Amino acid sequence: MTKKRLILILSVIIAVAYSCKDEKKENSQMKSVMAVHDEVMPKMGTIGKLVAQLDEKITNDASSDDYAAAREELKAAHKAMMDWMKSFGDRFDGDEILNGKALTEEKQKWLDEEEAKVKSLKNQINSSIKQAEDLLQSN
Repeated sequence: MTKKRLILILSVIIAVAYSCKDEKKENSQMKSVMAVHDEVMPKMGTIGKLVAQLDEKITNDASSDDYAAAREELKAAHKAMMDWMKSFGDRFDGDEILNGKALTEEKQKWLDEEEAKVKSLKNQINSSIKQAEDLLQSN
């Protein structure tokens, strides 16, 4: 085997190994984003229940500013989740989300953005739920 041929074969092996590593990073990052989604999505039902409880408090309490503010935070968190899901679904197809299809460079940048957004969304949802629950328990 010639030296040039050996270098060519090694270059191909290195290139294939490197591309597999990038693909694994994408798959791992997509799974991480979807794990956050899957963690907070069930909380949409909790948000609905808390909004109903706050509505009842608002109806029965003349000084309901705190309840109204908590309700609006919950509604904003719910809307943010729905908006994020729509935006995410517009940016990525099912194969990219569920099957680990390789992403273009542009879509990888989008995934980085979406990861930051979903983490922020998780915080928004959790804090709005905690605020409402604390308010309802204290009164």
